[in-house]
Amino acid sequence: MEASTDRRVVTLKDVALASGVSISTVSRILDERTPSSRSETARRVREIADTLGYRRNMNASSLRRGATGTIGVLVPRLTDTVMALMFEAVELAARGRGQFAVVATCGDEPEDEARATETLLDRGVDGLILATARLDDALPASLRERRIPHALVLRTDGASPSSLGDDEAGGYLAARHLLDLGHRDIAVITGPWFTSSARARLDGARGALREAGIELDDERIVSGGYGIDDGMAAGRDLLTRDDRPTAIFAANDNIAIGVCSVAQSLGLAVGEQISVVGYNDIPLAARLPVPLTTVRTPFELIAATALELVLAGPDAGPAVRRAMPSLIPRSSTARP
Repeated sequence: MEASTDRRVVTLKDVALASGVSISTVSRILDERTPSSRSETARRVREIADTLGYRRNMNASSLRRGATGTIGVLVPRLTDTVMALMFEAVELAARGRGQFAVVATCGDEPEDEARATETLLDRGVDGLILATARLDDALPASLRERRIPHALVLRTDGASPSSLGDDEAGGYLAARHLLDLGHRDIAVITGPWFTSSARARLDGARGALREAGIELDDERIVSGGYGIDDGMAAGRDLLTRDDRPTAIFAANDNIAIGVCSVAQSLGLAVGEQISVVGYNDIPLAARLPVPLTTVRTPFELIAATALELVLAGPDAGPAVRRAMPSLIPRSSTARP
C-alpha cells in the first residue's frame, strides 16, 4: 500500500506545544547553525522533534534569518503620543526600504516586555526596534547574546545599537533659551529617573546654567513620570511655593501641558507670569491656547537610523547615533 501523500507537515509550533516551551526556544535548540545545547530541556525538545517527525524547513529558516521583510517594533503603549509618533516614523522608514513594521505594546514591566519580544520573534521578524525606556532593562543584553538584530530608539544603554536625539544638547537648548530671556530662577521637571532621556536632558540644562554661573539647586528639580498628570503634580508642587520659579523646563511636552494646566488654575498667565518649555514638539504643542515653546525631536531621522542599524545585522557592532534636536520658540516663554 502506498504511503499517504497528504501527511501534515510538523511545524515548530507543534514541537513547542508538545514540549511545553516557546516556539523561539524550540527554534534556537533545533537551529543547526548554533552550538548544540546539552541541557535537559534541549535534549527533551530534540527527542520530541524526532518522535513527531519534524524536519527543518530550509526556506522558512532562510526567511527567519532576514528575508521576511518584517521589523518588529516594541513600545510601552500607543496612547503615549511620543511612542505613536515614533512607530509611525519607523513604519514610514520601513516602507521606504521595502520593509513592513509591526508593533507590539508591553507596558513598563520587564516580564511583559520579554513576553512581547518573544511574540514578535515567534512571528519571524527580521529584527527588533525597542522604544522601551528602562536603563536597568535586561532585554538588550539578552538580544545581544542571542545575536538578534536590534536597535534601541529614543534611549540607549551604551552597549546595544541605539538611535536617539541628543538629549543633553536638547536640555542645554531649553535652559539656554530661558537664560537668554533673562530668567535666573529656573526649575526642571525630569521624566522617570530610570530613563536615559530624563538624565541627559537634566545634564544638558545643568550645563547651560553652570555656564551662566548658576548652580541648579536640588529643590528646583522634580522627578516623576512622563504623563500629563505627572506634570500637574510637579507643577502644583513648584507653583504653590512661596519662592516659585519664574521658569520651568519640563522634560517632555505632556509634563509641560500639565504644568500649564495647573498654572492656569492658579491664575498664573503662561508666557507672562511663568515661562514653560517642553520637549519633543508633539502636534498638540503648537495648538494649545498658549502655544508651547519646546525642543523638537527629529523622529523621522531617528527612525531611519534605527532601521539602518537593525538591517546591518548583529555583526555591525555597537553604535550610538544621536540626532540634533532644535528649539521651537512659541508664546509660552517670555522675559520675566
